[in-house]
Amino acid sequence: MHNQPFLHELVTDVRAPGVVLSGPDGQIRPAGAQGWLVADVRHLSELTVLVDGQEPVALGHDGRRFVAAVRHLGDDITEPTVRLERTRALTPDRLRETVELVNDSRLEINTTLHVRLAADLATILTFRSGRSPAPVPPRDLTWTAGSCTTTVTTDRAPDRARHADQVLLEWDLLLAPRSRTAVTLELTAASAADDAVFVAAERHPLAARVHSADPELNRLVDKGIEDLDALLLADSTAPADLFLAAGAPWYLTLFGRDSLWAARFLLPFGTDLAIGTLRTLARRQGTRHDPATAEQPGKMPHEIRRVPSGVDSGAAGQGLPPVYYGTIDATPLWISLMHDAWRWGAAVTDLLDPLRRALDWVLSHDGFLSYRDDGGGLANQGWKDSADSIQNSAGNLAAAPVALSEAQAYAHRAALDAAALLDAFGQPGAVRAREWAARMATRFREHFWVPAGFPALALDAEGRPVDSLASNLGHLLDTGLLTPAESATVAARITELDSGFGLRTLSGDHPYFNPVGYHTGSVWPHDTAIAVDGLARDGHGAVAAALAKGIVRAGTRFAHRLPELYGGWSADQGPLLDYPSTCRPQAWSAASALVLVRAALGLTADLPNGRVTVAPAPEFAAWFPMRVEGLKINGDDLTVEVDARGRAEVSTRSQVPVEFGT
Repeated sequence: MHNQPFLHELVTDVRAPGVVLSGPDGQIRPAGAQGWLVADVRHLSELTVLVDGQEPVALGHDGRRFVAAVRHLGDDITEPTVRLERTRALTPDRLRETVELVNDSRLEINTTLHVRLAADLATILTFRSGRSPAPVPPRDLTWTAGSCTTTVTTDRAPDRARHADQVLLEWDLLLAPRSRTAVTLELTAASAADDAVFVAAERHPLAARVHSADPELNRLVDKGIEDLDALLLADSTAPADLFLAAGAPWYLTLFGRDSLWAARFLLPFGTDLAIGTLRTLARRQGTRHDPATAEQPGKMPHEIRRVPSGVDSGAAGQGLPPVYYGTIDATPLWISLMHDAWRWGAAVTDLLDPLRRALDWVLSHDGFLSYRDDGGGLANQGWKDSADSIQNSAGNLAAAPVALSEAQAYAHRAALDAAALLDAFGQPGAVRAREWAARMATRFREHFWVPAGFPALALDAEGRPVDSLASNLGHLLDTGLLTPAESATVAARITELDSGFGLRTLSGDHPYFNPVGYHTGSVWPHDTAIAVDGLARDGHGAVAAALAKGIVRAGTRFAHRLPELYGGWSADQGPLLDYPSTCRPQAWSAASALVLVRAALGLTADLPNGRVTVAPAPEFAAWFPMRVEGLKINGDDLTVEVDARGRAEVSTRSQVPVEFGT
């Protein structure tokens, strides 16, 4: 999408399924992606405030409170003595904007406050593709298109109101010296009840606190938890089942891969989110073959969106179907999340039927898991799903069908995980799954390793290795696919991708390396977190710690809100770069900080066999002492404390014994 609007200079506030994007001055201008969106529909495309027809000058903001100088009013001195302060309060379907004029001058001021509002009620695809939809004509203070309606009320009647394509409200204000006055606008978004696919979460179970020797890590965790809380959604058919929307604004809905990884990252802090994610996806598990949506029996969906009836999507044949299954990895990741949630104490018996169907889908691949788009969907169907992401060391794009290295690793791990679950619940099929996994490991070793000494990024349509050095290597760790010697080799090659701020998605030596290429040189925090977790579990603590510290270092650049991705060059090449159309917040990025903490603690669980292990990694000693609160064992709180020498203590009411490793 060459014309996709940039986001990196916008201020984002989220309370799923609602999100506001404005300028740093608080103005919501009719341009790009700015606006108030609810469930993929832009319910407000403009909310600009002027004083006597002039724009105030921004002084600062904290994301929800914006302060600006009104320079033409007040005392005749250099510093501003009249301010405009905007306070924004967002709920899932309401936006409250309080506009306050503050007179700190010695003069009485007589002025006019102008508020201009507009709504286009466009779906996200329309303006994400760079188009500028026409405003919907208002009727009084209401905009309606199809099943969607936006309504505005004010706490004090304006002195004048004009209605054209926009609404212009004006208040004549007289302020004594050292006084203030405010106007509050309340905006409500509504749509037909049967349009809802997902709804706002009514409870917010996320709770984690980290007190470590590194204050930047602590802030990264705090901000991550705040953002995850804002991204929570619930299944409209079962509101008790919660999951994380992938990210704002482009992916504020259920994404199989993203939501699964985010829930997996958070498992030590409770299993409710994992179970909600598993159930929500299982209700939409594929049942038939449909090339248009890539649905297949047993397959988990990639993306589910709400498309309100009667609202012009502007798709013109573009965009993905509202329910789309074009993902090679969500199904094995679903199996492994179920397994890991079970090991953390979740009850999973209600998921055994979808488990068997998901396993059948995985095992139906006699060779490698591969993909080829047959229905106008995504050309690449792994997590690196951009069109140019799978290219060899010469820069040639891989022809489909493509078999990704990490998809084979996920499938190998999923087969073993499914076997463990089937055995535990007395179900048949475990032997078949383990035999399939053994054959996969052999095939992978025979076909994926390249002469340069690492597993290929993928195999192309001819079965040739796509021999680029890429961050997908980190996803192979802790899947059982590699021998210890192979794991050590992969760990060594991963160091070549370390930018100092996390893993580059593609080697800096590649001829088509681009530090702000979506998957061709950028850094994705979740990608690095997966590598950190696998490295730590496979015994490569030094590499894991170096990458983890790079993510924390990057967090300081982004006010501790890790974006979806950012530039992949090192500090000596210049400033850390924004990826201009990145989602922020993004669920798996926000959850990445918790993965780093888990790796530092060496925390693992196997509650069905009555074991929890804490083995602080000495390579993370710079973060010690550390106290981690909000961990859960079978629903009971667990607190872990590690002193400056790396010795751990735990406190919990759980009867499960905790073992201490080294």
